[in-house]
Amino acid sequence: MSGTSAHGASAGEAVYGPAPARASRATSAADTRPGSATAGSTPAVPAGRRPGRRPGSVDTRGQILAAAREIFAEKGFDKATIRGIARQAGVDPALVHHYFEGKDGVFIAAMELPINPETVISTLLAGPREEIGERLARLILTITSDAEARQPLLALVRTAMTNERMVIMVREFMTHALLDRIAETLRVSRVRMEAAFAQLFGVVLVRYVLRLEPMASVDVEELVELLGPTIQRYLDGSR
Repeated sequence: MSGTSAHGASAGEAVYGPAPARASRATSAADTRPGSATAGSTPAVPAGRRPGRRPGSVDTRGQILAAAREIFAEKGFDKATIRGIARQAGVDPALVHHYFEGKDGVFIAAMELPINPETVISTLLAGPREEIGERLARLILTITSDAEARQPLLALVRTAMTNERMVIMVREFMTHALLDRIAETLRVSRVRMEAAFAQLFGVVLVRYVLRLEPMASVDVEELVELLGPTIQRYLDGSR
C-alpha cells in the first residue's frame, strides 16, 4: 500500500489526520519565560508516554474493517493475518488488537455476523451435557429470530452461492474458528458437529428464506422442543 494518497497526504495523515501546524518563528514573552518551550523547539514527552504515532482517530475502526473485508475476500480466512490487515489499513497491528479480539473478532465484525464462537462455546458449557442440544438449538434460533441480526448472515449465504471466494472464506471460518473448536471442546466427531449445525441452519433457511409455513411462524420454543432431542443425539453419539 502506497505511503501517499492521490492528494499527496501521507498514510499516517490519512489515518490520524493532518500533522500539527508548525510553530511561528515569533515567540511571545510567555514563550521565553524560564522553563517554557520556545517556538520551534521539540516539546517534552509527558512522563509515562512513549513518543510515536497518535492513537487511532474516530474512523480508525472503520478503516480497519474496510481493509479486513478486502484482505479476507482476497486471501480467505486462513491466509489473512492481523499484520496484513493493519498494513492495508495503514495502522499499527497493535491498533487492530485494540479494537478486536484477534482475527476471529475482526472477521465477525467485518462480516457483521451475529454468531461468535466464544458465545456459542460458553452457552453450550453453561449447563448439563445432556441439555446441550436444547441450548444449541435455542441459541441459534433465538439469534436468527432477530431480523437485524440475521440479515448479514443470510446476505453472506446468498453471496456465497454465486461467489467461489466467498465460499472459501466462509468455509474456512466455519471450519477452523467455529466447528473445530466446538467439536474439540465437546469431544464430538466433526461429522456429528457438522450434522447438528447443518440441521439448524437448514431450519433457519426454511423459516426466513423459503418462508415455508407453519415453520416460518412457529414459536422458537416449540422448535427447540422439537429439534433439541435430535441435536442431542448428534452430540452424544447415541442413535
